[in-house]
Amino acid sequence: MTKPTSRILHRQIHATYPAAVGGEGVWLADAEGRRYLDASGGAAVSCLGHGHPDVVRAVQEQAGRLAFAHTSFFTTEVAEELANTLVAGAPKGISHVYFVSGGSEGVEAALKMARQYWVEKGEDKRRYFIARRQSYHGNTLGALSVGGNPWRRQMFAPLLIETHHVAPCFEYRERRAEETAEEYAYRAADELEAKIRELGPETVIAFVAETVVGATLGAVPPAPGYFRRVREICDRHGILLILDEVMCGMGRTGTLHACEQEGIAPDLMVIAKSLGAGYQPIGATLLGEKIFDAFAKGSGFFQHGHTYMGHPVACAAALAVQKVIARDGLLANVRRQGARLGERLQERFGNHHHVGDVRGRGLFWGIELVKDRARKAPFDPALKVHARVRREAMARGLLVYPMGGTLDGRQGDHVLLAPPFIVGDADVDMIVARLGEAVDAAIASAAA
Repeated sequence: MTKPTSRILHRQIHATYPAAVGGEGVWLADAEGRRYLDASGGAAVSCLGHGHPDVVRAVQEQAGRLAFAHTSFFTTEVAEELANTLVAGAPKGISHVYFVSGGSEGVEAALKMARQYWVEKGEDKRRYFIARRQSYHGNTLGALSVGGNPWRRQMFAPLLIETHHVAPCFEYRERRAEETAEEYAYRAADELEAKIRELGPETVIAFVAETVVGATLGAVPPAPGYFRRVREICDRHGILLILDEVMCGMGRTGTLHACEQEGIAPDLMVIAKSLGAGYQPIGATLLGEKIFDAFAKGSGFFQHGHTYMGHPVACAAALAVQKVIARDGLLANVRRQGARLGERLQERFGNHHHVGDVRGRGLFWGIELVKDRARKAPFDPALKVHARVRREAMARGLLVYPMGGTLDGRQGDHVLLAPPFIVGDADVDMIVARLGEAVDAAIASAAA
């Protein structure tokens, strides 16, 4: 356990954390000898599980060969190879890659790219980003500004740039009884168009959205046709589309990029977590050819940069991760085990009195916890039901990713699951069994 004298500023100052000392496959171990089935990959990060020999070897070899070279002086072979690999598998129109150290940095870079694109095009009056309520795009000030979660924004509101938010595409909470899924999708997307008209298209830089919403809503996929409608609206008004696939991308939903299942391509896209699988800190902003061309034909550079961008060891880890996923056919396993996980969750929670919704894609699933299933009424936030689930799950050797504030940043509880791509049948069954026990125990303690 971490001691009260720890010199680390932990996420929760008064909490006591187990010390993680090892990991193998889907399991993590602490210093007390307890083992935990990692059903969330941390925060949807560890897509290959822990201790994968191919990735460990790649990191060791690259560190021995060249650990660091600053990108103002050099490129590296491993960074170039990773960029080529990512562009080869990218959505149509993506031509270049900008490496960063994580998702927040990637979103920050995308926002700056989008703004600079319009400046290079002579449209420097464009200043607004539109995103969605209850979205999460990172914790740097720019990323936090486009994020739509009130609790995360509140502390730093005076420091944030002006942005605008429209409704999320959240069928469970916002689809009307008389609407088909497609009708709801169009209504949700049309709110974007109304906001663009209100602001004036000539002032809007881009629309920013998670393809499948992760941490703040709990694996909420878009309604059918939503993103095709969004793409049409952006094109009609000359607005860029930035997709945040930090959590849902790089295979997590069963295809390499989640937007493949929507039949669209963005102008800019951010990837991170399953890119490097946690073996090294790495993310990337993927940019379309028209963005690159505007820079190349204009100022000749992107006015941004970080010391550790394109870090050779991080790129080596990510390249090894992507090679393993391709070689071992793991996207097929994501689809196969994702279907099993969805079926098991429905069996266990589909009629549960305190689970209002089970949703997800691939190995990216969420359950929403409610006090009253019929009315979709949330628990009292003071009960912190999501935190109770986390504690009860850990006590049973299970790691999940619960969150509060699902409805509005304050009310609502959900649990996110994002197990490694290597999970098998027995792992999936154990995840659901242990989660079921944890949910029941957490709700019983809240009611006591």
